[in-house]
Amino acid sequence: MGKKAVQGAMPATGTMMRTAKVDFDGIVVVCAKCAKRQGFAKRDFGRSLKKAFRREVRGRKIKVVETGCFGPCPKRLIAVATQPSMGRKRVMLIDPALPAPDVQGLLPDLGLDAAASPPAVNVGSGKR
Repeated sequence: MGKKAVQGAMPATGTMMRTAKVDFDGIVVVCAKCAKRQGFAKRDFGRSLKKAFRREVRGRKIKVVETGCFGPCPKRLIAVATQPSMGRKRVMLIDPALPAPDVQGLLPDLGLDAAASPPAVNVGSGKR
C-alpha cells in the first residue's frame, strides 16, 4: 500500500525558502550560561541590555536573544555577540556591571548610530 499524496503539499524534493519582515534593527545574542553564572535570573541580563539600548537609541529596536554557550567562558564577564561580530568570528565579553551609558560603545558594532533618527518616510507614497 502506497501513501496518498496530500493535496497542496510541497514535493519531498522541492525546497522553498520564504522571508518575513521583522520589526527590529539589530540583534544581540547573549550567552545564557554566562548570565546564569553571574547570578542573573533567566532573561534578566538580556532585559537590562535591551533597556540600556532603548535609552541610548530612540526609535530603533534591538532584539535580544539568549542562547547556549559560545565557547569562551570568561570569569566575571558575559559573552555577547552581534551580527557584525559573528561575521568576524568574534564574541564580545561584557562586564555585567557596565553602566548604561557605556553600552553605547556597542552601538557602532550594531551599525546603529545613537544620534540617528527613525527611518525616513517615503515621501512619494502619500496622496497627491
